[in-house]
Amino acid sequence: MAHNHSSDTNGKMKHGESLVVCFGEMLIDFVPTVAGVSLAEAPAFAKAAGGAPANVAVGISRLGGSSAFVGKVGKDEFGFMLADILKQNKVDNSGMRFDPGARTALAFVTLRADGEREFLFFRNPSADMLLHESELDKDLLEKARVFHYGSISLIEEPCRSAHLAALTIVKKAGGFLSYDPNLRKQLWPSEEAARDGIMSIWDQADMIKVSEDEITFLTGGDDPYDDNVVMKKLFHPNLKLLIVTEGSEGCRYYTKTFKGRVSGVKVKPVDTTGAGDAFVGGILSNLASDLNILKDEKRLREALHFANACGAVTVTKRGAIPGLPTRDEVLEILQQA
Repeated sequence: MAHNHSSDTNGKMKHGESLVVCFGEMLIDFVPTVAGVSLAEAPAFAKAAGGAPANVAVGISRLGGSSAFVGKVGKDEFGFMLADILKQNKVDNSGMRFDPGARTALAFVTLRADGEREFLFFRNPSADMLLHESELDKDLLEKARVFHYGSISLIEEPCRSAHLAALTIVKKAGGFLSYDPNLRKQLWPSEEAARDGIMSIWDQADMIKVSEDEITFLTGGDDPYDDNVVMKKLFHPNLKLLIVTEGSEGCRYYTKTFKGRVSGVKVKPVDTTGAGDAFVGGILSNLASDLNILKDEKRLREALHFANACGAVTVTKRGAIPGLPTRDEVLEILQQA
């Protein structure tokens, strides 16, 4: 299969053995040009590339890793723009598909003065929901050392079936499955559907990253700080690593043999958009180069400290993809901390 970039600009070959393939939605976020207003009050909007799986793919590439994105956009100007943004960021976009009959998804997103987020999604149906199993790039999926995905791709058919088929292909080829549920309640038909849908593929993942809010939601209101809740309700026999992110406070980690927490890297926040995706990019770029980190608590803690720093750099800048750090920026913030 011809990759759209077999060698990096600096002449370094990109190898399949550490490839992270991210699956799901890529869309256009419209963000108010003024901070702290509701969508109704916003005088104007600026467009930015978004979608968690795509953000993670760019995050990994910026850190010097090898990544690809698999998903569908519209055969429209926005879809071409998104494919181009991936290419500029050295993400393999050969697994992207373009739908002539549906538009690239749009999301209007704002952080109000009271700190609450408002989302308004245009997806009825958007191109990302229409990816068919037959459109999957099987060769690319089989090359994935790590396969990363969310739950938005599970909401509607045919994308749900394509997602499940992709999981099977990667699993058969011996890839590592990474899941960030990335709950967006308003996209699901009901809260019940969201809980069932997110949990339907729970026990397949090798690694899961959840936030405190997501734990409360998925367990039906249990205390997200209680280790027993986490281990009894969310840890499953196949799981190698469960990460609970706590925003600026850092994260907790659970494996079969050890658990603990790694505190966050303190910075002055400007915009938290993309911080979680930067964190995931940080941990996956480490795991893709050596999965044995999972068995060594000291090395795992170092990797999580690195991932926390990735999130920290991101909140000091506006926007998700523009805010994703390079390895140098992460190392710099770690030296200051």
